[in-house]
Amino acid sequence: MAIDFTFTDEQQAYRDALRDVFARECGSAEQLERLTDGHKKHHSDELSRKLGEAGLLGPSIEEAYGGAGGGIVEEMILLEEMMKAGAPIGAYAVSLIVAGAVQKFGTEEQKQLVLGNVAAGGVEAIAMSEPESGSDVASLTTKAEKVEGGWKLNGVKVWISNAHIADRILIVCRDAATDSSAKKHEGLAMIWVDPKADGVKVERIETMGGADEVNYVYLDDVVVDDDAVLGQVGNGWLQLTSGLNVERLIIGAIAVGQATRAFEGALQYAKDRVQFGRPIGTFQVQQHRLADMATEVELARLLVYKVAGDVARNPTALFPKEASMAKVWATEVAERTVNAAFKIHGGYGYALEYDIARQVPFSLVATTFGGTNDIQRNIIAKTLGL
Repeated sequence: MAIDFTFTDEQQAYRDALRDVFARECGSAEQLERLTDGHKKHHSDELSRKLGEAGLLGPSIEEAYGGAGGGIVEEMILLEEMMKAGAPIGAYAVSLIVAGAVQKFGTEEQKQLVLGNVAAGGVEAIAMSEPESGSDVASLTTKAEKVEGGWKLNGVKVWISNAHIADRILIVCRDAATDSSAKKHEGLAMIWVDPKADGVKVERIETMGGADEVNYVYLDDVVVDDDAVLGQVGNGWLQLTSGLNVERLIIGAIAVGQATRAFEGALQYAKDRVQFGRPIGTFQVQQHRLADMATEVELARLLVYKVAGDVARNPTALFPKEASMAKVWATEVAERTVNAAFKIHGGYGYALEYDIARQVPFSLVATTFGGTNDIQRNIIAKTLGL
């Protein structure tokens, strides 16, 4: 078991470069206000494209497709620093999930198109969940019917991140020709649609966070060519699950970044805020609260990077237990840390002039991303022979 968590010189330089550009491009409240249109948007195409031009996106994407040719650890660094800085490039994480599937199963043409787009700062979306298929995603009913030269798709998807700004949406669907007696994991496919194509309707879902992020996607006789299929029809479930390690680590790294942001903000506030004639950070109740926050955040970071290192050394192996543990712990630490930071801010935590107020909604929903934490615990339990 490797236990060295030290970054290489190249990884350290990459982290430093990210910190510099985030501080320069979105380090002030005024910059964030402008880039997000008053916090109405969670993704800035302007900032994303700048990062792409600087060669800072897609560190795990091969150089031939515009990336840096690194690996999963470099992606963890990017995602952690992105969330820690509050950088409004929220669509990148999902784009990275799509890129992972394309790297494994895409044709050369698909790799050139999709991987190049992600590395350049473009947006890719994937549509799995449906109104009646959330945690039980394999029960999905969206159908793809074979027609001359391509496929015709019908169905409804929900909670689809970034569909309204995506260049493509990768639809997880079921081959209509699949035998009705087949197991629910059989006959699945992954097929791209253009969000602006005839028969595609994207409808925003209003959320407590306020920013535009998730959507319904309605598919009504949407016809695509055969080359819109990723991998093989019927192999969709294997293709989907092959990327779950990375998806859960992506969520874990984002959670670590958020927890760090909340902790550092609360620490600074505790040093600056004076009550009863002294900074509130000098009171033991706040000191202990901040000490616990610091400890939990560090443990979350160590776990995420430990599992990322395992994946980097064994890229074809599955780590269901470890990846699920990382996702559960990191997202729940982020939830606890944001809640504690909110309390440290007192009444000001409720005011939108303070960053912590905007962190609360995301900290709550992150535990449901990539399979709820209850599902993750089921997976962990199975690996324990239960």
